[in-house]
Amino acid sequence: MQDVAETRLDALADAEPGRGFLVSLLALTFLMNTAGRGVTETFAVFLLPVEAALGVSRAEISATYSIYMLAHGLSAPFAGQLIDRLGARVTYAFGLLCLAAGYLVAAGATSLPHYILGVGVMGGLGAASLGMVAASSLLSRWFTRRIGMIMALPYAAVGIGMLLLPPLTQLLLATMDWRGAHRVLGFGVAALLPLAMLFPLRRMTAGSQAWRAQRSADARGGGSVWPLSAAARTGAFWGLFAAYFFTSVAAYSVMPHSVAYLVESGFDKLAAAGAFGFTGLLSAIGIVVMGGLSDRIGRQAAATLSYCSTMIGITALVLVSVWPAFALVYAFVLFFGLMQGARGPIIVALVADLFRGGSVGSIFGTLSLALGLGAGLGSWGSGLLYQWTGNYVASFSVGIAAAFCGMAMFWLVPSLRHGRLASAEPHRR
Repeated sequence: MQDVAETRLDALADAEPGRGFLVSLLALTFLMNTAGRGVTETFAVFLLPVEAALGVSRAEISATYSIYMLAHGLSAPFAGQLIDRLGARVTYAFGLLCLAAGYLVAAGATSLPHYILGVGVMGGLGAASLGMVAASSLLSRWFTRRIGMIMALPYAAVGIGMLLLPPLTQLLLATMDWRGAHRVLGFGVAALLPLAMLFPLRRMTAGSQAWRAQRSADARGGGSVWPLSAAARTGAFWGLFAAYFFTSVAAYSVMPHSVAYLVESGFDKLAAAGAFGFTGLLSAIGIVVMGGLSDRIGRQAAATLSYCSTMIGITALVLVSVWPAFALVYAFVLFFGLMQGARGPIIVALVADLFRGGSVGSIFGTLSLALGLGAGLGSWGSGLLYQWTGNYVASFSVGIAAAFCGMAMFWLVPSLRHGRLASAEPHRR
């Protein structure tokens, strides 16, 4: 029946889409992002119980999250090719099955490598296929105006996932062990598969009439506008890559360690998990606000504002080690949480702006390598510095420095500063 319904929708592909269809497209990308990132961000809650159960060090258990982010980043180009070539049905089905299986594998882990395979490798591959690589490819086929705001909406799902799932997982851990909680998450993700298949995935993949006409014209001209190979020869591409890398180092040297840090600073476990989750709520708000603001005041100004807020938030968290007061925790939650993920839609919008008409999924997927590399380095390095120094002051200071470097890219790279390609850069094919 689903195939028949989608075939009928395909026959209507030449008509302009109704509001209901566009809302359903946004809802699907939002749901998949919520599942992909919300589930994997529960690692911050699992860190202490799994560390104790497996008898490993902080640096060793932190490697799980680092490998997850590396797997996420390294598989993002694959996810980009998957969505551009095979469409939403295959991409989302693969992502949900891989993520669900990963958490079921982790539930039976008896050693750190076993746990890393489930949460780190399979979780990263699944989350990459459910996240913004697929969303950016699909949304760019249907929307051309106010792209910053449009991309911000599914990006905000990362924050919603963080708001809901880590605190819920902490409640699960109050009634069952960490293995049972992993099983609940795994079966919950698997239950989303039949729901996802109810959406008109073929029509969503087909793109708007204008988008398909542009692609056809490009094909007749001997190639696509801005294929990945051409985009990768521009300074804009590598400026975005560096900005994404430093942003990821800044965020992930702090985020996966924040719950453990607050607990070890004397705060209640549920309060610590709640603070982590509340950063997710603020993140969702901040992402949408900054996405819209970047359409109004420019990508560079919006990015600069967000980086300054992040640096203030991390500084407040560092000061908790000196003065463990809720006021500083609130400052961290506000300034860090509000801008957590806010650079994402700005970067996606810049991809759509600078490489208009190109293979957005493949280009953004390749840029997402920087997310994996930066997040992996940030998370693992933060745990290693903790092991060397016995506290998180050095770890979180690295996050502040990385945020500054990310901001600098938007000022030093001409294409990012002006929001358009420099005249000396390669032109479209």
